[in-house]
Amino acid sequence: MSEVMMQAIRAHDYGGPDVLVLEDAPRPQPGTGQLLVKVRAAGVNPADWKYRSGSYKQFMPLTFPWIPGLEGAGIVEALGPGVSAFKPGQSVFGLFNAAYAEYALAAEGDLQPVPEYFSFEQAGSVPVGALTAWGAVIEAANVQKGQHILVHGAVGGVGLYVVQLARWKGAHVIGTASANNLDFVRALGAETAFDYRAAPFENLVRGLDAVIDTVGGDLAERSFKVLRPDGLYVTVAGRLAPDAGKAQGVRAQSVGRAKPENLVKISELLQSNLVRPLAGTVFPLAQVRQAHEKSQSGHGRGRIVLKIG
Repeated sequence: MSEVMMQAIRAHDYGGPDVLVLEDAPRPQPGTGQLLVKVRAAGVNPADWKYRSGSYKQFMPLTFPWIPGLEGAGIVEALGPGVSAFKPGQSVFGLFNAAYAEYALAAEGDLQPVPEYFSFEQAGSVPVGALTAWGAVIEAANVQKGQHILVHGAVGGVGLYVVQLARWKGAHVIGTASANNLDFVRALGAETAFDYRAAPFENLVRGLDAVIDTVGGDLAERSFKVLRPDGLYVTVAGRLAPDAGKAQGVRAQSVGRAKPENLVKISELLQSNLVRPLAGTVFPLAQVRQAHEKSQSGHGRGRIVLKIG
């Protein structure tokens, strides 16, 4: 009996965007606790091209051929044994395995129903960014009402949720972005927005309760200067030395994505319009190379999305 095939983006070795090819691949079959989803939209994350380029291969090597894609949205096609929370034909979004394809697998606990009135592109752009922001704002920083928070990269796929979640918790939010995105940062809920190219942010603010960094680079040492004593620097963009911040009298912490169970509350916030998604540039699946090139440029609003089908 021949395998059922699908169209998928695959790489057969590490390299640049040109290693990504659209080709036939076997359609996966759901195992216990899994769903097979007909993917309609897949988010393009920086992690996707870092895996592809080999940046992670020393500690997270890939098995080739490899299909990228950590998040998405689509329609439930089939249920594996033990799945009871969803049914075929239902629209879902969440964390996926190999989402750059016509069909992908997801664990039952990694999915939520697509909020009413949301497009697949909107829903598929949410999970990784919102869960990472949740880990930074709610879990690591434990943002409280009345605190003053600085967000680096306030319009990116993670930063836009950091701003909104911090405002939801009642904090006073300052966001950094390029000049053409400052109005958008304010629309997300930031009270103040700075053009990071116009002047060093450390010359503009002082005494902050927390800085949440979604950009990385040299921002850690610079951010320590704007924190109050025992203030907290949180980064989602790299790993810190164990003693980071101690010499400056501040705390510093690297964080990753929060557990997928938090998608339940995130979905409620989306449905209530307390948090808004932003699908950035949308590319058809066949233009995956262009999508990766744009992601690697580090510019743009929201999460880049691949539209499938």
